[in-house]
Amino acid sequence: MPVFLNQIPCQAQFGLFLQGEIHTSQEGKNPLLICILRGGVMFLTDLMRHIHTPHAIEFMAVTSYGSGRRETSGHVKITLDLNTEIFDRHVLVVEDIIDSGYTLASVLEMLATRKPKSLYVCTLLDKAERREIDVPIRYRGFVIPNKFVFGYGLDLDDYYR
Repeated sequence: MPVFLNQIPCQAQFGLFLQGEIHTSQEGKNPLLICILRGGVMFLTDLMRHIHTPHAIEFMAVTSYGSGRRETSGHVKITLDLNTEIFDRHVLVVEDIIDSGYTLASVLEMLATRKPKSLYVCTLLDKAERREIDVPIRYRGFVIPNKFVFGYGLDLDDYYR
């Protein structure tokens, strides 16, 4: 059975750990926050409110699910690439959820070829028990069980975000 996410606990979690942790580690680096669309938009919006250091944002859309699917196909497709050069920049990839790790691993591999100064990951949800490939997560909001979740930006067949 799918689980609906409520925005109140999500926002509370930012204030407790992300604000200080990300702000402190990124201070003076003017990071570029790359939001993975579409699910990451709500998280990025709230996250930006808690990062009190200059930063820029960029968007990228990737998919490995396909219409109507709840399991990854394993094939990652970039549907919207960056408009900003990331060479020699501090980059923070902002994800809504990480489960198998394949999609994020593909994104990180592609971004690394563009030679950023640093490349870190921040995710709202980490479905660690589903992980099939190791991905480096610097900042995580919640570790959750292997259940389908929606709400707070995450969709159920493109609805209920």
